[in-house]
Amino acid sequence: MRKKLRAITLGCSKNTVDTEHLLGILADAYEIVPDGKADILLINTCGFIGDAKEESVNAILEAVQAKAQGDFGKVLVFGCLSQRYERELRQEIPEVDGWFGARDFTPLLEALEVRERKADRYFTAPGRPYAFLKISEGCDRRCSYCAIPFIRGAHRSVPIEDLVAEAGNLASRGIRELEIIAQDSTFYGLDLYRRRALAELLDALSAIEGIEWIRIHYSYPADFPQDVIDRMASNPKICAYMDIPLQHISDNVLARMHRGVTGEWTRNLIAQMRARVPGVVLRTTMIVGFPGETEEDFAQLLDFVREARFERLGAFTYSEEEGTYGAEHFPDDIPEEEKQRRLDTLMQLQSEISLEHNRSRVGSTVKVLADYWADGILVCRSQGESPDVDPEILVKCNEEDNPASLVGKFFDVKITGADIYDLTAVRIP
Repeated sequence: MRKKLRAITLGCSKNTVDTEHLLGILADAYEIVPDGKADILLINTCGFIGDAKEESVNAILEAVQAKAQGDFGKVLVFGCLSQRYERELRQEIPEVDGWFGARDFTPLLEALEVRERKADRYFTAPGRPYAFLKISEGCDRRCSYCAIPFIRGAHRSVPIEDLVAEAGNLASRGIRELEIIAQDSTFYGLDLYRRRALAELLDALSAIEGIEWIRIHYSYPADFPQDVIDRMASNPKICAYMDIPLQHISDNVLARMHRGVTGEWTRNLIAQMRARVPGVVLRTTMIVGFPGETEEDFAQLLDFVREARFERLGAFTYSEEEGTYGAEHFPDDIPEEEKQRRLDTLMQLQSEISLEHNRSRVGSTVKVLADYWADGILVCRSQGESPDVDPEILVKCNEEDNPASLVGKFFDVKITGADIYDLTAVRIP
């Protein structure tokens, strides 16, 4: 009998893709189990910011305790946390049977006595009609707060033909929506083709039969490729949705962050997107409490958020990351209580904007994709909602309507209600 293997993935969607590729390679040699006891437990860790590192460490400690109780035969850890802190972790948690990095699966596969091979991804959430497609690895940016470049290494694009092949396989297995992800998706192609090739990739992916929606995540504002905006405006398969982490608007803070843009550049880019793609939904993230952020800088940020009216916005307090330029050159001089006050103020403002946006949609008819059916509710999304991070459109159905058969299908609904987080709707026959 094959040994049982279980995987736990922490962190972002990019880690989810890594785990699914790895499990695809392992699926012939091991019985993959979603939960419970196993001969081997794999933990894919995150090492990006303080809270994520703490979550990963706690998961490892819980795993070795469960191992001691007989739930697991071996515990193997890989990913960003162990890439960054392997030496320290080996000393602090010797009960772990193996530590592996984030850049190369080969040592981990050798430890599992499996040869590297091409294999279909193993779906960790079977039945979902969307999949994340990681188009590149690593990052050449040098934002002063970010540890990703020395965790994941330099930017490396996946060739277009390989991504088309993977997406075609995903479509053949029922995937209808692709979530484009990377450390920096708009940098795609520069290493392989000596040009930004995201628009070319979008063209190739949209030609795949069965793929109906393509959504772009993790775009970078500096030198944003204008042909990507053109594709979003003209190609109905490219969702009128852009995830573009901006981090701040103050020239003072942007310069200290090494973002490579100014506040004026940022405002102009957002205005272009709004003008050229009517109805575009913009998601962004902001960092508050960065070293040297003054009250005036923060006031500028609030004014910008009021002006831009982002449909989706997340925010974080600054977390000093050892080894980064910011940690070495900028004292973390803003008290944690003040950082939290600024975060609360910003998110209260965004809650009002989000509620206003959601309420403006009541009475409208939208095309949705049904993600899953549970507890009498068909959980759906339109082009304006990304899975896991955005509001959901909840459609109440009766069992006699056979709602489970609608999962993975597109249909029209009428929005009937809205709050800050989710919307309710009825299906239009």
